[in-house]
Amino acid sequence: MEKRRLLIGCDFTYVAAIPTPVVFQVQPAESPHISIGDRQWTSEPVQPARVYTDLYGNPCVRAVLPAGRSSFRYQAVAVVPDAVEESDEEARECPPDDLPDATLIYTLPSRYCLPDVLGGEAWSLFGGLAPGYCRVQAICDYVHGHLAFEYGSTTALSSAVDVNLSGRGVCRDFTHLAISFCRALNIPARYVFGYLPDMDVPPDPAPMDFAAWMEVWLGDQWWTFDPRNNIRRKGRVVIGRGRDASDVAMATTFGGPLLESMLVQAEEASA
Repeated sequence: MEKRRLLIGCDFTYVAAIPTPVVFQVQPAESPHISIGDRQWTSEPVQPARVYTDLYGNPCVRAVLPAGRSSFRYQAVAVVPDAVEESDEEARECPPDDLPDATLIYTLPSRYCLPDVLGGEAWSLFGGLAPGYCRVQAICDYVHGHLAFEYGSTTALSSAVDVNLSGRGVCRDFTHLAISFCRALNIPARYVFGYLPDMDVPPDPAPMDFAAWMEVWLGDQWWTFDPRNNIRRKGRVVIGRGRDASDVAMATTFGGPLLESMLVQAEEASA
């Protein structure tokens, strides 16, 4: 399979009143299909950083924001397949009793995904559809049409229920709502966070940002679905996976520093 090279990374600038511990999740997770090279992690002023792996297997970096202004930057080159993610309309849902033990956590309510609250609506909308891949795609079609993409329309406190009522959100909100509907139907669904370049699609005029999508357990594997874009895409580079956005925040600060700026890069490298 042909491969393509991406430049990925991000740059955070903070202003802190006092030294503030922080955890960054911006480095790609291990993948059998994507190789990561030329990794660089820099800070100004220079600060020590240490790496650990969280309970979901995601790579994280711990550091301390010094008092005053500081910047932290991650850069890497990702070599990705020149192909969209796989699909299989014949992939079947598993009866709950046959689900692998490790997937059961992704059928339960979490901080932002509330299948218990949205269960009635989920069964009313999708319960009559044939179980399987196409039912999950129908959920994505519905969420994609039901929500309008709008920056600033939600906050860090907005759940899937809030988004469903307001009809607006950003990619993480689309994902939370679709995950909630899947879980309400006893379909394991997990939140995925990463880099998504504009490869072979019309360029988005908005500044590049991190992206969120979901993976759903059907048959004997996880399948990628994207309720925000609602098309199969090239170049996804996963940073982390979890129950919802609370498990894979790009930065978690143990205090109240000001995020002065954030830049994200995800673009094809020039030949």
